[in-house]
Amino acid sequence: MAEPKTNAIERLARAMEAGRRDLAVMRVGGPVREITASAARVGGVSAFVRLGDRMGFTADGRTQIGEVVRIDGSGATVKPFESRIDVGIGARAHRIGPARLRPSPAWKGRVIDALGRPADGLGPLQEGAADVPLDADPPAAMTRARVRKPLPTGVRAMDLFTPLCAGQRIGIFAGSGVGKSTLLAMLAGAQGFDSVVVALVGERGREVREFLEGPIAAARERAVIVVSTGDESPMMRRQAPKVALAVAESFRDRGESVLLIVDSVTRYAHAARDVALAAGEPAVARGYPPSVFSDLPRLLERAGPGAEGAGTITGIFSVLVDGDDHNDPVADSIRGTLDGHVVLDRAIAEQGRYPAIDLLGSISRLAGEVWTGDQRELVRKLKSMMARFEETRDLRLMGGYRAGTDPELDQAITLVPRIYEAMRQEPGQAPSRDAFLELAQSLRG
Repeated sequence: MAEPKTNAIERLARAMEAGRRDLAVMRVGGPVREITASAARVGGVSAFVRLGDRMGFTADGRTQIGEVVRIDGSGATVKPFESRIDVGIGARAHRIGPARLRPSPAWKGRVIDALGRPADGLGPLQEGAADVPLDADPPAAMTRARVRKPLPTGVRAMDLFTPLCAGQRIGIFAGSGVGKSTLLAMLAGAQGFDSVVVALVGERGREVREFLEGPIAAARERAVIVVSTGDESPMMRRQAPKVALAVAESFRDRGESVLLIVDSVTRYAHAARDVALAAGEPAVARGYPPSVFSDLPRLLERAGPGAEGAGTITGIFSVLVDGDDHNDPVADSIRGTLDGHVVLDRAIAEQGRYPAIDLLGSISRLAGEVWTGDQRELVRKLKSMMARFEETRDLRLMGGYRAGTDPELDQAITLVPRIYEAMRQEPGQAPSRDAFLELAQSLRG
């Protein structure tokens, strides 16, 4: 009976498992045939590599690593993890294999780069017991636990108007310079987590130490920080969130409650766009190829609750809104995937109210799991009062309203500025313990 057809990789694996000595030391590879500013073409390897495999380029006694982003009959397109590829035509490239990581609880307190290498100068990392894929599938929908446990963040405005649950995924939507990173730093100090995993994607280099030695210093011993700064290659910025999620998943599978912070998902999308364009994909929506809009939900869905009895990953993802356009394709795609969104408004920041949260434009889809009936009714009334206050702002500034005409508006004019003042919270202040009680005390005062 004829042997069923198999591809070249499967035949090679079978031969190696059978113990053939000539293959045990053999490396699959080929020559570099074409080099561009962002990628290299390697010939003769089409049948032996798959998308996502890593390949190594050896030149002058130094090896550079890249990832296969396109395969066709004549060869494979490999995009390097370094900013540029420093090899010539004819150099040899060899297949390394799929990207793998071995996270360990000993990584807590460490800073690593997007390749899982130590970036803090504290020596090598201790490897875990098992390999963890960087592109793991999200947990099956029907096996996931329900999200019900309230999660106080210590940020008064969020605990009142957009409360979170353990295992929820929420986005912080903001333009540049509106206080997004400051709010994330405040949230990084939230209590009730066994582990904290932070991915700093495309951030300024000077902000890394500020973040480590400032807001997250108190949680540093239980935190793993994955860093890929803005000067690094798109491949590094694209991989950093995947590494962070792989680490968070390994802790979740140990039964831990994990806080995951990614700053920012937009820069991940920008990096994914650069990689997809280098692979030959067409741009379809404001310069973004189609694969970006399938990669984003796949990445975000990996956070959240695990299976019943396992741990949870509470995901907080910052979204840099290009040009303050909240209908940007990336922002719109992310908003539809997450379990809520907190909007930071530039006009509020210009008034000096921090965190500059738009209380009317922000929403938590799991607030009903946190609020009691009385709290839900109170928040509804507060939002109604704030909406009335804001929609009559221009009328009042022009002197078109006379006090006593509308008792409800009079109440809003009296109370809303005091509510806004009660929502102010500086990073150095003590975290909120009971947001509703603190608001009541402010209004009585």
